Amino acid sequence: MPRLDLAAAPVKTGSIYPEPFAGQMAGRSSLRLGDLAGLTQFGVNMVTLEPGAAASLRHWHLREDEFALVLEGDLVLVENDAEAVMRTGDCAAWKAGLANGHRFVNRSEHVARFLVVGAKAADEVVTYADTDLQLHLAGGSARFTHHDGSDWTGPRDLAPKGETQ
Repeated sequence: MPRLDLAAAPVKTGSIYPEPFAGQMAGRSSLRLGDLAGLTQFGVNMVTLEPGAAASLRHWHLREDEFALVLEGDLVLVENDAEAVMRTGDCAAWKAGLANGHRFVNRSEHVARFLVVGAKAADEVVTYADTDLQLHLAGGSARFTHHDGSDWTGPRDLAPKGETQ
């Protein structure tokens, strides 16, 4: 089995989210380890969050299981009904299709890292829990819509729903 050279891994910064959400992902970067290895059935990313950064909008996947392991630092896991501090060695998992919106936020004063592993479904729908936004992935292309399926035209309501910063 070949050893991966982390220095050769593709780095992704920012997000594919439309504005105003893309700007909220400042301080987030990820090493695309699955891409480096040529994996096609699941993705593996090492995500780095600077102090104050969020990994994503709170979301859940229709067809993809997801697993995360904290590698370094303290992160806050924000889910539908609770928040929990996650420390080095802590892990969490989300089964596909369960509407438990989740995300990691670094509220500490130090850099934090986590490993995330997820399926690579050919067709996927990601629902964002705190805003009227969905991501539809099909055939290698991404399309954003509102929850009702209509094309994304911009935020209809930016009011936060339950999460405290």
